[in-house]
Amino acid sequence: MGEFDLIARYFTRPARQAALGVGDDCALLQPAPGTQLAISCDMLVQGRHFFADTDPRQLGHKSLAVNLSDLAACGAKPLAFTLALALPEVNASWLAAFAQGLFALADAHDCELIGGDTTAGPLNICITVFGEVPVVNGHSQALLRSDARAGDDLYVSGTLGDARLALEAQQGQLTVPEAVLSAARQRLQSPTPRVALGLALRGIASAAIDVSDGLIGDLGHILERSGVGATLLVDQAVACIACHAHADQIADASGGRLSQEHWRSLALCGGDDYELLFCAAPGQREAVAAAAQASQTPVRRIGRINAGAGLRLLDAQGNTLPKHYASFDHFA
Repeated sequence: MGEFDLIARYFTRPARQAALGVGDDCALLQPAPGTQLAISCDMLVQGRHFFADTDPRQLGHKSLAVNLSDLAACGAKPLAFTLALALPEVNASWLAAFAQGLFALADAHDCELIGGDTTAGPLNICITVFGEVPVVNGHSQALLRSDARAGDDLYVSGTLGDARLALEAQQGQLTVPEAVLSAARQRLQSPTPRVALGLALRGIASAAIDVSDGLIGDLGHILERSGVGATLLVDQAVACIACHAHADQIADASGGRLSQEHWRSLALCGGDDYELLFCAAPGQREAVAAAAQASQTPVRRIGRINAGAGLRLLDAQGNTLPKHYASFDHFA
C-alpha cells in the first residue's frame, strides 16, 4: 500500500467545518466571526511516551486527547486538527484500530482531521489542533497562564497520580491488584480531555494550564508567567488520587505499605494526568462549583495564590514540607 492509498483508506473523510480539508497542499479554516484561533501541537514518540505494545485504538485516542487537553486549558472550542504520522511499516489492522480510536474522540468533540503527512520511520505521532475562543469588546476570552492573582483559590480537576501509578506498575516498580490497575491504566492510556470544563470556566477562572508533566511543574509555569507565588496543600492533592482509596490493597500486593512520601510524589510529580489546574477568585467559588457540575467534572480546591514569589508546600496539619519534588522533563 502506497502513502496516498494509506491516507485515502484510513484518514480521509469529507470536510464538515473546514472550507477545505484533506487532499490539497493546505487546508483552509474559516473561524467564526468574533473569534480567535487557538493552536497547539504535541508529539508522541514510541519508547518515550508509550510502549511498543500499546493498544493502537487507545493510542489513537490519547494522541488527540493530549492536544484537546491544551485547548481545554485555553478555554477553546475544538475545531480541527492535522496528523503527521511516521510508521515503521504499513500494518492494516494497526492502522484501522488507531484510526478508530482517533476518530471516536474527534467525533465526540466535533473536531475534524483536515490534513497532515505520512512517512516511513520509527513510530512517531504529531498532532496540531485548532480551536476557537470568543473575542468580546476587543478582549480575548482565552484562559492564559499569565493572569493568576494574589488571593486566588487554586483548583485541580479530576484525578492525579493514577497514570503514574499505572506506569510504575507496568515498569515492575510495584505490584497493584488487577482490578485497581485496570482503572489506573485507563487513566494512563485513555485520558479524558476536560474540554467541557475549560469552556465552562471562561469568565470565571483567572488562569489555567493542563497537567501533563506533573502538578508541581505545571503549577510552576503559572507562577512564573503570572509573577506570583502559591501555597499548595499537598495532602489535598493526594486525595485526588483515585487509587489512594485502595492503598491497603496495593500495600498487600506490593508486600509493604507505600510510604506517604510515595503517594505525595505520585500526586505532585506524576505526568500524563491531563487534568486542568486553574485559579479563580474566592468570590467565584459558587461559579466554579456550577461549572464543575455543568461539565460533570469533579474539582478540588488545593491551595491559594500568594503575592510573593515562591511555592510553599503544606501537609494536612499545616506543617511546611521540603521542596524536593520535580516534575518530568524530557531533557533533564
